[in-house]
Amino acid sequence: MEKWELLVIGAGAAGLTAGLYGVRSGLKTLILDENLSGGMVSTSPWIENYPGFPEGITGSELAERILSQCKKFGAEIRELENVVKLNLKNGKKDVKTTRSEYSAEAVIIASGSRHRTLGVLGEEEFKGRGVSYCAICDGAFFREKRVLVVGGGNTAVMSALHLASLASEVYVAHRRDQLRAEEAYVKNLTKKGVRFLWNTEVSEIHGSSKVKGVTLFDNKAGEKSVMAVDGVFIFIGETPNSEFARKAGVKTDEKGYILVDSLQRTNIPGVYAAGDVTACPIKQIGVAVGHAIIAATDAFVYIRRPYYYG
Repeated sequence: MEKWELLVIGAGAAGLTAGLYGVRSGLKTLILDENLSGGMVSTSPWIENYPGFPEGITGSELAERILSQCKKFGAEIRELENVVKLNLKNGKKDVKTTRSEYSAEAVIIASGSRHRTLGVLGEEEFKGRGVSYCAICDGAFFREKRVLVVGGGNTAVMSALHLASLASEVYVAHRRDQLRAEEAYVKNLTKKGVRFLWNTEVSEIHGSSKVKGVTLFDNKAGEKSVMAVDGVFIFIGETPNSEFARKAGVKTDEKGYILVDSLQRTNIPGVYAAGDVTACPIKQIGVAVGHAIIAATDAFVYIRRPYYYG
């Protein structure tokens, strides 16, 4: 079993920042991720509200910059290694993955979240064949085609803006009559010719070998209609990747988000959580980075017990 001082689960914005602060403070630091580094940040087409980038930056470039900085200072990053079990009993902090086993003096859970699904007929069947949860990943497949974006937050709006530069027609379906996204983004949608379907829900996705259309439900009028589309991009929120933590005794709220205090401490000493996996209602890159800095700083204090501790 490999021994580390600080072990970070997740290599998105929160995880990489936690690793950066951990290794810079002198801790022997390991970062694990079941996917490639970058997390949800890397799938964002364009980011305009992250401080320090007045002209904006792509999510993939921002993720790459954070990753490069983390590596520069010596954090060990292991990708495509999924955590399958935590043992946090009797003061232990043992982590079992699909490849190995580790022990640590402190653990920061920054496992983020995954896209929430609609749960409608045809969604699972047509994943990768017209149904997508990432405009930056799949947008190029829909050049000069008709697409529907489902959702009303910043991610949905930014994705619709990205698709508007590729597809011939872009529609945004939202179950309410007003978007949740920032006004600055919404104004750009109209300029790009994106059309809105208010009070509209997707009740079915259909096609043959790939998506051909959707059944829509107008929840205000109580009527259904069929619309021909080539692609459906779904952005209706996220579900926290916290199952492994909850099973190990880490407390979560009713939705599965990890509960933390003002220093990102969970209910188990030496175990922290940061970013989108926590119960903080504000899901932003800047918030995740802030969480990670707090968690890593307190983890250093917990591990090394400096003279000013306690």
